[in-house]
Amino acid sequence: MSLTPEEQRLWQIFHPYAAGRQTVALSQKTRFVHYTSADAAMKIIRNREVWMRKSTCMNDFMEVEHGLRCLINAVAQSEFGKRFNLALDQIFQGFSAELEKFFVRYIPLIRTDTYITCLSEHLDDEDTLGRLSMWRAYGETTGVALVMNSSPLLTPSDALNAWTTPVAYLSDQEFGNEFGHIADNIENEAGFIKTQDRELIKNYIFKMFWFAAISTKHPGFKEEKEWRVVHCPSIYPSNHLVKDIQPVQGVPQPIYKIRLEDIPDQGLTGINIPALVNRIIIGPTKYPLAMGEAFIDLLKEAGVQNLSGKVWRSEIPLRR
Repeated sequence: MSLTPEEQRLWQIFHPYAAGRQTVALSQKTRFVHYTSADAAMKIIRNREVWMRKSTCMNDFMEVEHGLRCLINAVAQSEFGKRFNLALDQIFQGFSAELEKFFVRYIPLIRTDTYITCLSEHLDDEDTLGRLSMWRAYGETTGVALVMNSSPLLTPSDALNAWTTPVAYLSDQEFGNEFGHIADNIENEAGFIKTQDRELIKNYIFKMFWFAAISTKHPGFKEEKEWRVVHCPSIYPSNHLVKDIQPVQGVPQPIYKIRLEDIPDQGLTGINIPALVNRIIIGPTKYPLAMGEAFIDLLKEAGVQNLSGKVWRSEIPLRR
């Protein structure tokens, strides 16, 4: 599935930060990586599914609050926000008040009914060792890094009603500056936007607000180079994601499962295990040989044909 020229133009107007990051990731063939425990990695491969967890159950449950605060301050209090609202009202009469009312109604759902899967950009020089800070944060004593090819994550598709978005590490002021780029775009593209359906533009901006709220983090986390797959079932229900209740570290919680199966008629391909998994890195552990053998067998069980160079053991002498 590819965007039409008009859809691409609207995406660049209202999502300039994400559009820029995606262009770079595609041109550089950036891979993504998911750092997790060996047990969770085994379940992903064996069950052919990835879990999306509620934002309120993530490591830092205040992450969404940071993004929401930055967004609200930018729209309601900054000079960029005034320009943003004025430009929209000049295109569609009374649009900014209508948009505010619409968005405020959904803030509780954005806070409590957003589900996320977290990934990081994987650098070429991390192919054999992984990233020390990520092993420390997520590896526990038997960490595994699942390195993934990015094509299915960056190719536009509404098959799952779950979308990949880069995380922006911004302070309030930096967020305001990014928001200023969107105000510039609306002013410069007013003639084009005016030719579009009012509800369509409202939905584009609503999704922009949602992405901004759930994918803006404090600059202190910048080294994680995070991207997120996000889903809000109350707003964008899916026919393919499966809700379940599962314990995570002893805490029963609702999750959504992404089945690692292609849906080619809706533009989603390359998500099956043989196509998706680029390599597996076994983190610093007392059991590297046994874990390496186990993951080779798991990949073989999942249908991976060429296993050469698929499983690596990190040699970082991690001390705990």
